[in-house]
Amino acid sequence: MIIHLYNTLSGKKEEFAPLKQGEVSMYHCGPTVYDYAHIGNMRSFVFADIIRRTFENSGYKVNQVMNITDVGHLTGNGDLGQDKIEEGAQREGKSAEDIIRHYSDAFFQDLERLNIETAGTKFPRATEHIDEQIELIKKLEQGGFTYKISDGVYFDTSKFKQYGKLGSIDIEGQREGARVEANPEKKNPADFALWKFSPDTSEKRQQEWDSPWGIGFPGWHIECSAMSIKYLGETFDIHTGGIDHIPVHHNNEIAQSECATGKTFVNYWLHNAFITVESKKMAKSEGNFMRVTDLMKREIHPLSYRYWLLTSHYRTPANFTFKAVEGTQIAFESLVHFVARYSGGKIKQDIINDILGDFQNDFNTAYALARLHHLIEKEPTADAAATIVAIDSLTGLSIERLAKEVSSIDSETTALIEERKRARDVKDWKISDSLREEIESRGYMVSDTPEGALVFKKLSSLV
Repeated sequence: MIIHLYNTLSGKKEEFAPLKQGEVSMYHCGPTVYDYAHIGNMRSFVFADIIRRTFENSGYKVNQVMNITDVGHLTGNGDLGQDKIEEGAQREGKSAEDIIRHYSDAFFQDLERLNIETAGTKFPRATEHIDEQIELIKKLEQGGFTYKISDGVYFDTSKFKQYGKLGSIDIEGQREGARVEANPEKKNPADFALWKFSPDTSEKRQQEWDSPWGIGFPGWHIECSAMSIKYLGETFDIHTGGIDHIPVHHNNEIAQSECATGKTFVNYWLHNAFITVESKKMAKSEGNFMRVTDLMKREIHPLSYRYWLLTSHYRTPANFTFKAVEGTQIAFESLVHFVARYSGGKIKQDIINDILGDFQNDFNTAYALARLHHLIEKEPTADAAATIVAIDSLTGLSIERLAKEVSSIDSETTALIEERKRARDVKDWKISDSLREEIESRGYMVSDTPEGALVFKKLSSLV
């Protein structure tokens, strides 16, 4: 099966050619576990899951790695500022390990809520791969790509002539410094830390290690190179992340990896666009930082949010509003209730093939979902329901499971449904309407059809 991907490196859609026949190796930039992941962060992880499902449904064996950054990511997102893990520990009066454990657990809970498949995926922690990072820095030092200044060991970007080949570099932005004063000791504004020395203060860092250059901790970028190379090899197929990683983090990964190994680091770079909230960047300072659990408090099912993400192409910016997602939940709910209504149908393989083709065409999930709704409008049959269930392995929407959940009706509600049926049989519409309101107040949706009343739970009642 042919899969086409938009490669950030070439700036065009390309036919995927694996390094190893029938297998795909891919690395995803994971979370920095100093705080909760917000719903914008989760777009990257849902996208990684869609890639995995597409390749698996296309017959590939998937080798997937997603890192956990638990040291070295500084508050300035560059080489200055405080380590985010250390900052989190100070903020909450806990140990760094407690912070890492708590927010890692929360992250994995969010993955489960969004039905992101984790079986077989490796989730290496940066702190568990310090030796690999030191060895990679040694290779760069031996090749003449590093220099040492007062606060650490740096990569000299002038030594890599292709630096910035993944995307444009905002040299002025780096020169000015977004949050903190730029480091005047660096040879070039784009140079970046490979190893940072622990500050020479009375306050000891919670996470630091000995190295050939002195006590300190690894830079943020070297972590991803070291762990991806360890688990996927010096060259692998796919690397993903948000578009914010293109200018600095991913260009730095390429530079240090290719200088250390002399080989192409990654063949295909895929990046998802941002999500805004009411047209504003998501941030605590804006008061619009939202977690998956915040959606649940508003009775939005996590899989309704996943569905909302799939209604946009991953490279298209998406603007989150509660009104939009609540509307999407209604559309998603209609699919779930449709499947709950039918059983025993036969899968329409032509539809399956068409939708798989949408996913194989640079993950065109929006077009695939439109096909599903068109199918039930055109052919509201058990065959259509069976086909929608079969698509679950691609979409990850768990429609079959949800259909069983919405069909589960408690005994008290069942009695009300029977009572309403008797009222309708004698045309007592006042009692019928009153009972309908009571049933709906319990979290159910009532639809009267020529075959009788259909009663299913609302998705909001499953949250």
